[in-house]
Amino acid sequence: MSPTTIHTERYARCIETSKRVRWDIDRDVIRARRFDFSRPFLPEGLSRIGRLEFLSPAEQVRLSQVQGRTYANMFGLVERFIGIQMLSCSRDHWFGDQVALEALVRFSDEELKHQELFRRIERLAADGMADGYEFLPTPNAVASQVLECATWAVLALTCHIELFTQVHYRESIEPAGGLSDLYKDVFLFHWKEESQHAVLDELEWERENARLTPRQRDAAVDDLIKLVGAIDGILQQQATADASYFLRTSPDTFTAAQAERVQSGLLDAYRWQYIVCGVKAPRFRQSLIGMTTPDQWQRIQGALAPLMN
Repeated sequence: MSPTTIHTERYARCIETSKRVRWDIDRDVIRARRFDFSRPFLPEGLSRIGRLEFLSPAEQVRLSQVQGRTYANMFGLVERFIGIQMLSCSRDHWFGDQVALEALVRFSDEELKHQELFRRIERLAADGMADGYEFLPTPNAVASQVLECATWAVLALTCHIELFTQVHYRESIEPAGGLSDLYKDVFLFHWKEESQHAVLDELEWERENARLTPRQRDAAVDDLIKLVGAIDGILQQQATADASYFLRTSPDTFTAAQAERVQSGLLDAYRWQYIVCGVKAPRFRQSLIGMTTPDQWQRIQGALAPLMN
């Protein structure tokens, strides 16, 4: 695709879908409901709690709720820099294709709404869970760090996030029974708008890729590797915090070995959710391989190898 190519019809389809699935936080999602704390939040396909066979059924539910709280907060976190990046991309369309501009403005508006949704979810989770939970990364600090990187790398990361959101919902959350109804609905409505966001991510990433020189793209690959490492650092910190909160507020007593397994189990689940699942998504792999040289793809694989297991 040349730097000037704009696929107006694809942007137009995203606008059409956006209008059709548009939802309101109170009217459509929350509907004056609260979480059912007798049920898990995240399904086994994401939480991987079944590997911690020493947990009682009640503790499995409670750990799922801790993970689910962090899962919602993580989306609130990443949507800060995603929204800013898409507003920045819209600048290229200000005096050009107004359909593309509208699509990106709608995207940014929806990301702002999603951030507010996840702030509401955090407050609802806090109402029914023990005091002491901490979500350590802050949206503005993370956004500032991410947006220092090459636009190509930020768009690659954004596309990765939007695509694994689709995989998580379709393959794990949607088919799961027994989850808190409100929690499941949050990600049903989130998925409805994220579906077209993934298309816009791909369009903008392709457009950015087309205008880079080989040297610029090589530097951008390094930035993408750096971003994955930064995300893993966040996951390590949050897994430690969540394990500490779960163990500290549990009525049960755990051995040191079991406590270590809780922490390592959370890190394993978080790496699966936020890194591995997206990297394995065929749509993302195809795009990334198509935009990199064999040497660059090998560098990315080498950086990912310690996390993929």
